[in-house]
Amino acid sequence: VQLQASGGGLVQAGDSLRLSCTVSGSVFGTYVMGWFRQAPGKEREFVAGITRGGKSTAYADSVKGRFSVSRDNAKNTVYLQMNSLKPEDTAVYYCAADTSPRFPPAQVMAVYDYWGQGTQVTVSS
Repeated sequence: VQLQASGGGLVQAGDSLRLSCTVSGSVFGTYVMGWFRQAPGKEREFVAGITRGGKSTAYADSVKGRFSVSRDNAKNTVYLQMNSLKPEDTAVYYCAADTSPRFPPAQVMAVYDYWGQGTQVTVSS
């Protein structure tokens, strides 16, 4: 299973970005998907997650109301829409796949089985 994250870049505070993560294979619809991020010198942290059918989502408190996770199972892709970006959102963003049918999405790294390579998001003030 391969996960390919894209959509990162350099933006100004207040701008928006949409990250995408495309997953190889034919069983994407069975995965719970998560987004994590890691800022320099900090541990990787949970950002958002979405269940297999997209009916349930979870967010870190720091991004609630600004970020939105969604998925298109026909395209094997999960998205992270990031609005009102802040300098503290600067990090490498990773997508991850959990093969267990967890509800709601897990917020711990250890349960996710597959990881993408990460995409850099830099927010300038």
